[in-house]
Amino acid sequence: MTNPQKIKAKQELLALCEQMILTRIETSGLAMKQAQESANSDDKSSAGDKYETGRAVGQRESEMHGINLKQHQSDLTFLRTIDPSIIHQSCGLGAAIVCADFLFFISLGLGATNHALGKVFLLSPQAPLAVSLKGKKAGDTFLMNGKPVQIREVF
Repeated sequence: MTNPQKIKAKQELLALCEQMILTRIETSGLAMKQAQESANSDDKSSAGDKYETGRAVGQRESEMHGINLKQHQSDLTFLRTIDPSIIHQSCGLGAAIVCADFLFFISLGLGATNHALGKVFLLSPQAPLAVSLKGKKAGDTFLMNGKPVQIREVF
């Protein structure tokens, strides 16, 4: 792979991560709004405190979604600090790590997805696997599920 191809691949991976986070932001925002509307629209009933209980539940749900929304916004800000034009020589934040059957991208812990390069695991830099990969270079090996895996390339 040439350096421009590596940069393009990381730009695509970052765009994929950003789209995933933007979707989560939208979902959390809508859920927060719906929970608040539900809490505000509960009618007082003859069942006594049912009205207050429904409002409290709706308010708690709205607050929970608000916390999620803030976390997703923070994740987006963090993601935007990664410079895809840096060609890494060792594993760390913003590095793509190519192995035989898959690729790791150290950015945010968003799980597994597919890319033109193959199966990609989006790892948080704090994830145990990312921590164990830190500083490793092409040719190094690491254990994954008890099996040795060799790093083919880091960029």
